Amino acid sequence: MLVFSSMSGTNILQPRMTLARLTTQKERMGHCTKVPRNVNMEKLQYGYLFPEIERHELLHTEKYPNAKLIDLGVGDTTEPLPSVITSSMIDFVHGLSTTEGYKGYGPEQGNKALRKAIAEGFYKNLNVKPKEVFVSDGAQCDISRLQLLLGSNVKIAVQDPSFPAYIDSSVIIGQAGDFIANAEKYRSIEYMKCSPQNDFFPDLLSTKRVDVIFFCSPNNPTGHAATRKQLQQLVDFAKKKGSIIIFDSAYATYITDDSPRSIFEIPGAREVAIEISSFSKFAGFTGVRLGWTVVPDELLYSDGFPVVNDFNRIMCTCFNGASNISQAGGLACLSPEGFEAVHSRVDYYMENAGILFETLASLGLKVYGGANAPYVWVHFPGSQSWNVFTEILEKTHIITVPGSGFGPGGEEYIRISAFGPRESIIEASIRLKSFFS
Repeated sequence: MLVFSSMSGTNILQPRMTLARLTTQKERMGHCTKVPRNVNMEKLQYGYLFPEIERHELLHTEKYPNAKLIDLGVGDTTEPLPSVITSSMIDFVHGLSTTEGYKGYGPEQGNKALRKAIAEGFYKNLNVKPKEVFVSDGAQCDISRLQLLLGSNVKIAVQDPSFPAYIDSSVIIGQAGDFIANAEKYRSIEYMKCSPQNDFFPDLLSTKRVDVIFFCSPNNPTGHAATRKQLQQLVDFAKKKGSIIIFDSAYATYITDDSPRSIFEIPGAREVAIEISSFSKFAGFTGVRLGWTVVPDELLYSDGFPVVNDFNRIMCTCFNGASNISQAGGLACLSPEGFEAVHSRVDYYMENAGILFETLASLGLKVYGGANAPYVWVHFPGSQSWNVFTEILEKTHIITVPGSGFGPGGEEYIRISAFGPRESIIEASIRLKSFFS
């Protein structure tokens, strides 16, 4: 078994500008304004995770120009869009060149037909009304809009590990407090540890009361889909503490067992939860950009004011509506033919996940995920995740993601994406078998 360098090693993801370089740069600068830098931006640690991964990829390509790099890092879909969807967008685009088909600004909340299709397609029998659905340009953008809605005076909790946008947006808006370097945490954020030891679900009895709980299921990066019992505990906890859950269901269509696909399957959730989701991984819209947020009428602030009214104002003020072309594609995705076509892509990626899971498990590694999400989460006890990432990249020319980029609870792990052509997944499996054998 290959042994990686220990936890005492230096984290590769570190600020790239030393004090000396910064001083030299300041000496070379010309005119400066008198506008101070946003102090919250100064609190952000290093670069955002995925651009950092891309930076390492670029450096590796320059070093090994003839290597066949396999990217299983950033979770970007790779299969072409079904023609039933692209045909719908093409027809819409051609219509824009006609008097009858031209459309300008649409409602900031989204096309009425698409809002209705989302409510009926994803929330059938869950009492979600079309007017509670806000169409957007993606779930990650909605995370920032929700942070703008909530403001700087709320305290948040996140799963640890979790998608880094929850934390970085909290830092930017001013919720996070100072960074504690030796703990790799922000002082004012509650980190809810989710590991194999607690079935990837936080110990709510020891979790402090917060205003907002960011919760992703299936989780990115661990791939764990919370059970009905777990989500009921979460909703009951939020109701008891007077908190709001922001539930990220971007990978819900990858669930293969009876785990809930929406927080609104849980009794009481409409009084305490907002749900964000996306067409990105479901339909391959990572570049097309389309998502949505559901804000129930029953969700109220402490003074009884409906949250949905304020979110509507945020959307009207900060957003001009999703692209009409993207929304035409979204409607096609939710047609019977389109729904069947995109689900075939989901099945394809899950088959990829199964191949990776079986490969890594056969090598004696502890592997999680891969059953309800297109990621596998691999444990390397005693190793630093950036060191594992670097050694795999150097020796196999495979891009992964170091687990520490998802929070302190991700140290010792790497995340491997199942988004890729089948031949790349098979080739990656061969390389990994050779490397770890």
